[in-house]
Amino acid sequence: MAGDLRRSPLHDWHVAAHAKLVGFGGFEMPLAYPTGTVAEHLACRQGAACFDVSHLGTVEMTGDDAFERLQGQLSNDLRRIGPGRAQYSHLLDEDGSVLDDVIVWWVDDTTFDVMPNATNTSRVRNAIGGRDTTAQRAVVAVQGPTARAVVGAIWPEAAAVGRFMVAPVAWRGTACMVAGTGYTGEDGVELAVPVQVAAAIWQALVDAGAVPAGLGARDTLRLEAGLPLFGHELGPGITPLQAGLGWVVGWDKPLLRAREALAAERERGPARRLRGIVASGRRPLRDGATVLFDGRAVGRCTSGSFSPVLGRGIALCLLDAGPGGEALPEGTEVAVDLRGAHVPATVVAPPFVPLPSPAPIAGR
Repeated sequence: MAGDLRRSPLHDWHVAAHAKLVGFGGFEMPLAYPTGTVAEHLACRQGAACFDVSHLGTVEMTGDDAFERLQGQLSNDLRRIGPGRAQYSHLLDEDGSVLDDVIVWWVDDTTFDVMPNATNTSRVRNAIGGRDTTAQRAVVAVQGPTARAVVGAIWPEAAAVGRFMVAPVAWRGTACMVAGTGYTGEDGVELAVPVQVAAAIWQALVDAGAVPAGLGARDTLRLEAGLPLFGHELGPGITPLQAGLGWVVGWDKPLLRAREALAAERERGPARRLRGIVASGRRPLRDGATVLFDGRAVGRCTSGSFSPVLGRGIALCLLDAGPGGEALPEGTEVAVDLRGAHVPATVVAPPFVPLPSPAPIAGR
């Protein structure tokens, strides 16, 4: 029920803009505005779009032992970065599967902001400790080839925060945090701003030329970029190695959770691997659909949709791998079973579209 859902600090703006609101991660969030998902998607690929992502969690970690606590719980190695940087990481179960994927903003020597998926904030906080500050801020992502120009027109200091960098930046005297992260494959920034200034910043971005975009476009954008989503490409029974994210594992960390399970999987090769497939036509591919090769099932689609840039159906898939851990190679012709219709498709390596600067996952 809508009354049971939490609301973003920007909720009133979305209502006034006639956004279609849906429940997502325990929040009532905009799926799309009257312009529609495809137009919002293309606005991000061709110019600049702004997304309300306040449903994501924020867990603040402070203290002299904050670094050690995160090192002991998360998969990636914080020694690879330092204060003022952001890092993508996983919270792992003992069997190596992913309990959540997070972004760590290393604010200063003893302060970190950890950003879980909306439904997993309590799970992550229970694992790492810290303080849930989600309700105290809004998070706005501004993404696209002109995103920094749009942000720079209203807030030059925020636009200057580099890719994967994190910095405290004041908005008209109010302390905010800005990171060069995002979840579309495009350049841009994410702005963590106190609730009381969120609407003013959002409106200023729209006035400067950012197109408001909802969760529908956010999903098609991340899919075109080949970025995983928890509950689809990551989750129970799915390890970083199966998802093609072995670089998220800090193998040299002294206290790496699930080391034995992951090392054994690396040695024998994953039983399945994440791949992309592109349909021969415009029909959208769908989550859960079976992938067929020579008439036999070889995997399933984990996320599927229509690509506005390619004009074709696309999907991320977990495909069965052989004894050495190899799955079907790029260029292999397959079919996707959509309610009995076998749609021709081709195996590809994500991302599905050219991106300005391919880089490790920056956010969700």
